[in-house]
Amino acid sequence: MQLNRSPKLLLRISLAAALVHGQNIIESSSFGHGDRISSNRFGIPHWHISADGPTPPQLLSDKIVLTPPYPGNRRGAVWAETSVPQSEWTADLEFRATGGDRGGGNLQIWYTKEGRPRAETPSIYTTAAFDGLALVVDMYGGRGGSIRGFMNDGTTDYKSHHAVDSLAFGHCDFSYRNLGRPSRIQIRQLAEFFGVSVDGKQCFSSDKIKLPAGYYFGISAASADTPDSFEVYKFVTSTAAGVTRELPNRDPPSQPPPPASNPGSPANDQSSRHTSSDAQFAVRFTDLQNRLERLSQSLDNVFREVQQLASKSESRHQDLSHKGMPNEQLSAMDKRIQSIESTLQSHTGQFSNIQSSLRDSHSTLNQGLTEHMTHIISTKTPKMSSFIIVVIVFQMLLAGSYVLYKRRRANGPKKYL
Repeated sequence: MQLNRSPKLLLRISLAAALVHGQNIIESSSFGHGDRISSNRFGIPHWHISADGPTPPQLLSDKIVLTPPYPGNRRGAVWAETSVPQSEWTADLEFRATGGDRGGGNLQIWYTKEGRPRAETPSIYTTAAFDGLALVVDMYGGRGGSIRGFMNDGTTDYKSHHAVDSLAFGHCDFSYRNLGRPSRIQIRQLAEFFGVSVDGKQCFSSDKIKLPAGYYFGISAASADTPDSFEVYKFVTSTAAGVTRELPNRDPPSQPPPPASNPGSPANDQSSRHTSSDAQFAVRFTDLQNRLERLSQSLDNVFREVQQLASKSESRHQDLSHKGMPNEQLSAMDKRIQSIESTLQSHTGQFSNIQSSLRDSHSTLNQGLTEHMTHIISTKTPKMSSFIIVVIVFQMLLAGSYVLYKRRRANGPKKYL
């Protein structure tokens, strides 16, 4: 099957193929970026799956359901068994939340020093003291959903804290329920930048947060009485490939080193200016490298999505070609349809005659029935004079009977006591 590709799409694919090696996926802290999450549906490599009840989260080929649609009050979590060795990384989460109109629950993304805690399915309101970062996705604030960030150095016990919501250092509105598609949360930790984005839009960021290396990722979810089902499709941790570049030498190679000078000499001032410009060049080069890394990751995602669409289109085309009808059957069906059309056209005149006969019979029946009913009503209905005569005769009979009764009674023998 040949796919129509525009020049822009081919350019993006070429750039993605050229820059895909600029991003290294940390396999031990990722899942879902391949064809399947798990080959046997019993576990995720390098991850530990846990739940608060006898039924673990449902693991499918393309997603893991941390909290089921029914019943409510369920908890599920997955924890990485290997820490992240790099200090600069990017974590991408794709998930979906579905439920009723009044459904509730929360989803947490953890990056902690201790990794999987004793309570393996914690939420931000039930966890003890932890050292690291926690991102919470829930219905806080009543604005259709939000995402909040929490930091802890291991000294604050969130479970016993009287106002956990006040400890958030950043937040933004995030309508995540019943979208019909997965949502994407991206966490970026660079040398001088920490940021969280949602569906490609910046949520909150800071240049004062620096998370150390060697921490563990984890994802946990909890549902309410009217539950929300949290489904995780992918969690990918990646880091930029190391790029080293020597700063250019601004002095000619054959030129001897300049003589030593006093601190306040013009030569020393010129050297300090060169050092300052080199530092500015290094900062600009680092910023350009970060931008290229982000572009590389975006193009990598486009390339992966195009490959998936191509494979799906090819499979659908093959299914339709296998399920399609042969040409012989189609030609035979076409001939049958044409014969039916010719038969109908030949009987068109007969149908018209039948229709006109039915129309004439209907009009004749309506007219004759009306005249016949009028004649019956006018001839068979009794007249008022006959009724009056019958009444008078009946009254006269009653009067005669009464007079006869009186006479017989008066002429009859009388009894005396």
